[in-house]
Amino acid sequence: MGCDGGTIPRRDELVRVKKKPEAKDKDSELIFQWRYCAITQQLLQQPIVMCGHGKLYNKISLIESLLNREMMPPIAHHIKSLKDIKDLNLTPNPIYKDDDKNHGESDNRTAPYICPVIGLEMSGKFRFVALWSCGCVFSERALKEIDTKICHKCQKPFTEEDVVVLNGNEDDLKIMNQRMELRQQKHKKKREKNKVKVDLSAAASTSNDPDPKCTSTTVTIKVEPDVKPTTKNPAPLTNNKRPGSLKESTHDVKKMKSSYSVAKDPKVTDVYKSIFTSHESEKQQNRAHWVTYNPFYN
Repeated sequence: MGCDGGTIPRRDELVRVKKKPEAKDKDSELIFQWRYCAITQQLLQQPIVMCGHGKLYNKISLIESLLNREMMPPIAHHIKSLKDIKDLNLTPNPIYKDDDKNHGESDNRTAPYICPVIGLEMSGKFRFVALWSCGCVFSERALKEIDTKICHKCQKPFTEEDVVVLNGNEDDLKIMNQRMELRQQKHKKKREKNKVKVDLSAAASTSNDPDPKCTSTTVTIKVEPDVKPTTKNPAPLTNNKRPGSLKESTHDVKKMKSSYSVAKDPKVTDVYKSIFTSHESEKQQNRAHWVTYNPFYN
């Protein structure tokens, strides 16, 4: 009946043992999470967006899934509209080679994006975060080492609720749900405040109207025809002068004329007249001019 010839059967040969589940390849799993869309499993291409849970999607694929909800997988059922996603501001890796440049083969040794602060590759080996306020992406190590509430890339302020862990674990997913609810509550409060402001402004505008039932007002403008003067050369208005204007008979107006002469002005003193060359003492002098020469000296 067998077992002859000195063979010793093992236990797994006589008893059926439950097979162990196949172990997942961690490298391939990380590549799938960080390089492929969570909805269509296609390669991530710009524009890339994230949801409140930190999953990565192609924006075009996500819009198509929103238009046809039957295509939406269970992992993205919490996305109701474009307000539930955020465009990512990623920093490209200069060492990464594209598929076209690498003869159709993807470069799995390097990541397509890096941290703009400390240069870590966004490959899944290091934890990365994104800010919901501006969409910038950098490593969690940079966020902890540089403890500030201003974005390291675009210098915009953010709060702790805006920090979203990309492709986090189950504990991170619970925290992301709480932060997502807090952001939604803040958004609702802002909406209510804006509604109150609009209502107050509308009430103020209606209170100023004499008849609140009147929704429109008509304004009539009477246009008179142009009246042409009967005479060709109307008389100038001499009596309607502006206050403070100079009359032609005043002494100041005479000074403005080209025929005015200081030597002939009776109101000017003789000492002041002697400054000018038109004075008799300057005409009869026998010395040279103080600048060049005296044009009146012969």
